[in-house]
Amino acid sequence: MAAALTYPIALATISLFVFALERFFPLRAQRLLRPALGWDLVHLVFNGHFLGVIFFGVASTHILPQIDGALARWGVVDAVYRNAAADWPLWAQIIVALVVVDFLQWCVHVSLHRVPWLWETHKCHHSIEDGEMDWIVSFRFQWTEVAIYRAVLYLPLAWFGFSSVAILFHAILGTLIGHLNHANLGISWGPLRYVFNSPKMHIWHHDYEGDTKTTKNFGIIFSTWDWLFGTAYMPDHPPARLGFPGVETFPKSFLASAVWPVQRWFPAVARPGVASVLGVALIVAAWLLHGPRAT
Repeated sequence: MAAALTYPIALATISLFVFALERFFPLRAQRLLRPALGWDLVHLVFNGHFLGVIFFGVASTHILPQIDGALARWGVVDAVYRNAAADWPLWAQIIVALVVVDFLQWCVHVSLHRVPWLWETHKCHHSIEDGEMDWIVSFRFQWTEVAIYRAVLYLPLAWFGFSSVAILFHAILGTLIGHLNHANLGISWGPLRYVFNSPKMHIWHHDYEGDTKTTKNFGIIFSTWDWLFGTAYMPDHPPARLGFPGVETFPKSFLASAVWPVQRWFPAVARPGVASVLGVALIVAAWLLHGPRAT
């Protein structure tokens, strides 16, 4: 039980810490009680805990047994579950896990912008508009985006077999940097800007004028990948506007946003109340499917 509570406690602590920094050292004059704050609070709680519980349950009950069975039939179980890092010292596991996971996340993040159908799953996060960029929006993302990240990370993590401590360390540090990246703060990290992402760098990732070819700054924890691959952009001033063309049509409702791509394909679903009902049905179905192993 204590281990299961480690991340939620860390999330609450980090959230309070960055919230306090914003109150004492704000970069921009922004309203604390803004219209979409309730939506972001629900995302913080749901994505910070319940979504992980659902994904773990669905994967362990319905998906991984099928994958393991297929791997066994193909005779490649040992090749996939190599546990290459299992005998490494913990400090080495932590460092390698940080680098490997962050680079893979950078690759996924680039794909979420460059591939049109993946961009639809990422629009929820980029629905951040002027006056909304603060620490809590770091958890404004749709469940389909998390599913994509985890699907890509599954095989590499299975092969390495990192300890739960190494993965937890990455999750906590990633949460801290993510909160800071979106915070209303003027941090740039000075010379360390070539290593770590920052609010002054990440705000340009949310530039309204960015498109599938011009969007920059895809780093999660490390900015290094963007500097290496030519996708870094860090001027002294912020962008003129945040969001994306058509952002005003994105539903700022937790339940409606959960089924956002469906609303694009079937406009009738976007009618008031219909999308929210589908969102409730989706969450209830996922919870029922998550199975007893996740409890």
